[in-house]
Amino acid sequence: MTRKLTLEDLERSKDKKENKPAEQDLEDLYDLLIPPGTPSYIIYDLVEEFDLEPVERKINVHIVDTDERELIALRGTLEVVQAAEQFLHEELKAWIES
Repeated sequence: MTRKLTLEDLERSKDKKENKPAEQDLEDLYDLLIPPGTPSYIIYDLVEEFDLEPVERKINVHIVDTDERELIALRGTLEVVQAAEQFLHEELKAWIES
């Protein structure tokens, strides 16, 4: 049985490298929302390679009814988030084609 990736797993992984400040200024930071179903190894690679902070976001999802879902988002500066987004698209495309 595969293990489900949780936000706590990502935070623990990130906290091992550095202790983040308790209160951080959110100005000039952007979030990259991770689509549900993204393989966990891609998310770990994004966090490690681009040094992004994993956070939890509640988003309204319109499938049949409007439901609020908790999604993983990776937070960083605009340039880093844009590079991570490009990496995410390339990795998801490679995963789909494999």
